[in-house]
Amino acid sequence: MSDADTLPVLAVTSGEPSGVGPELCARLPERKWPAHLVVVGDIELIEERLERAGSAQVVRPWQPGMKPEAGVFDVLHCPLACPALTGKPSPKNAAYVLSTLDRALEGCMQGVFGGMVTAPVHKGVICDAGMPFSGHTEYLAAKTRTSQVVMMLVGGGMRVALATTHLPLADVPKALTQDRLTRTLEILHHDLGVHFGLPKPRILVTGLNPHAGEGGHIGREEIDIIIPALGRLRTKGMNLIGPLPADTLFVPHSLREADAVLAMYHDQGLPVLKHASFGNGVNVTLGLPIIRTSVDHGTAFDLAGSGKADPGSLFAAVELAIGMVKTRQRRI
Repeated sequence: MSDADTLPVLAVTSGEPSGVGPELCARLPERKWPAHLVVVGDIELIEERLERAGSAQVVRPWQPGMKPEAGVFDVLHCPLACPALTGKPSPKNAAYVLSTLDRALEGCMQGVFGGMVTAPVHKGVICDAGMPFSGHTEYLAAKTRTSQVVMMLVGGGMRVALATTHLPLADVPKALTQDRLTRTLEILHHDLGVHFGLPKPRILVTGLNPHAGEGGHIGREEIDIIIPALGRLRTKGMNLIGPLPADTLFVPHSLREADAVLAMYHDQGLPVLKHASFGNGVNVTLGLPIIRTSVDHGTAFDLAGSGKADPGSLFAAVELAIGMVKTRQRRI
């Protein structure tokens, strides 16, 4: 068996065609990856972005079964509906964006791809086309009929998962139920074992309120929801520490022996991680039947076409996906 036969095959969706996604994908040949990367997008668009990047790669229309070749850039072709103008998105291409996700997901579900990495899309542009879309995470969950998924960011030496995601702050307490919190921790615990090789992870759990409620004097969510959920899961053998005050949890001595942190809401945990990851953070969707990682930034229309977009987060997302595939393979 040749080395090419054992390489993980990953789909990399190129994202919103008028944003930075296609040009970031065009920079993937800057590294030698221990994987066969297949970019999903319009082949002429990708070829043009490669030319802008000064790449000598030869673009090849990829089909399942093809092996990687030196100097060849494989693209799973999805045709644009209209020309993509950098920095000027068109709702006419919304269906194209979703088709790249569908093709990558189909390949993952069929075992053609070991996982998928997603470049950024623009929710507003897709919604303007009359296609309700709240994000990659929710879209992939619906397509795979997954009842609950968990958003986790990786970077800066941390893994931070979220109990609730894109909700108004006023809606967070209502969404934070014992059942939801229990299921979130079960998914986090399971996937840390399967995809990260951590069968007995040590998970730090924040409180919702300042000072973790201070014994009920600053809110009762810790007493009524978080503490009972953690107690039940500890009886199943989970190593859960908390609820802890979020303002003192993210310090080196607390994080040193932690495998992951579960924060109660988006802006409680992610600002710390994004500050520490310096543009190299990765968004991971846990709970899906496939491996999916993503950049931690948006479409950056103001940078599109300038050549100044930093590929660091995409590179980190690809690197993490490769590691997750290999960890899962070792368990099989």
